[in-house]
Amino acid sequence: MTFLLISIFLLISYSVLLLYYRKGWRKIPTYVPKKIDENDCPFVSIIIAARNEEKNIGACIQSILNQTYPAKNFEIIVTDDHSTDNTVSIIQSFQKENITVLHLSDFIENQQLNSYKKKSIDTAMKFAKGQLIVTTDADCIAPKKWLETLASFYKQKSPVFVALPVTFAPSPVGEGLGVRLLKIFQSLDFMTLQGITGASVFRKIHAMCNGANLSYQKEVFFEVGGFEGIDQIASGDDMLLMHKIQQKYPNEIMFLKSKEVIVTTLPAENLKDFMNQRIRWASKADVYTDKKITAVLVLVYLLNSWLLILAMVSFFNLYVFCLFIIAVLIKTLAELLFLFPVAKFFGKQKQLWWFLPAQPFHILYTVIAGWLGKFGSYQWKGRKVK
Repeated sequence: MTFLLISIFLLISYSVLLLYYRKGWRKIPTYVPKKIDENDCPFVSIIIAARNEEKNIGACIQSILNQTYPAKNFEIIVTDDHSTDNTVSIIQSFQKENITVLHLSDFIENQQLNSYKKKSIDTAMKFAKGQLIVTTDADCIAPKKWLETLASFYKQKSPVFVALPVTFAPSPVGEGLGVRLLKIFQSLDFMTLQGITGASVFRKIHAMCNGANLSYQKEVFFEVGGFEGIDQIASGDDMLLMHKIQQKYPNEIMFLKSKEVIVTTLPAENLKDFMNQRIRWASKADVYTDKKITAVLVLVYLLNSWLLILAMVSFFNLYVFCLFIIAVLIKTLAELLFLFPVAKFFGKQKQLWWFLPAQPFHILYTVIAGWLGKFGSYQWKGRKVK
């Protein structure tokens, strides 16, 4: 009876939360941009922190240079974080006046940092000329109307901080089955996070975003002290900053729902990199000032931990095995109901067929990554981070 009662409580709580997110996502209006006069366009500074990104940085910068937004109204600032490959020479090969390369080593005097990315962004902020800051990653590709749509949104809505959608690039033809399955799993998992991001920001439940595609006003960044107070936390250049801004401007943070601003990024290539990424994301969970998101994370972790316990007890008890199967099916149904309209927005409905088979791995990785994010360490960009 105890197993049943705990399962019912966790599943009802989780399902109600997801249905609430589903309703929130569906209520977000799809933004239709208005044309801005070229002379009235805000100046935008795009900041990219890069470390050993020779395989990706060229395509990333080219996608930004291909924008429909006037070139005179934006700049690209890349802070090179001690790259040992051809990252810098590739950036410099573009020879564009609106591209600046900064070398982080010139600004930290051999300091040992726990968050090189925050320091990279903070350094670039001191040189940024734009009233609007946009951050993305070196392995991202931006659609052509990215800046045009974002600028129109700012002119019309006047937010101080905007979270924008991100998706994973599809697997190239010829990849092995194992790699393809891992990437499909990442795509489903990440798409779920994106749906929760949009719904939670729109409904002002809690604040979420992803540093691969977000924007904020430069003066607001400095007004809240930038990364001061969170600069020793390895991760969180996106959400921890968002929470600082949310405390001062709770009603001026928005989510921009438009296919014209979906930035594409690369999934992890192998299981080790995937787990390191998810452990890095989980490592900042206990320092969130927004306690509503902490409560959500606790619920998600408790449910998946409980399902893992049921799975282990199932080897010795047929009743618990049946309870485990029913619980997983209910969890899957609730998640699919939430995820279907999100998948439709991203054009990835076909991937939903993989959702049920992916459940065992999702349960296991959530428990492991959550635990190691709190008590372990991880490797990122060739560095070990605690």
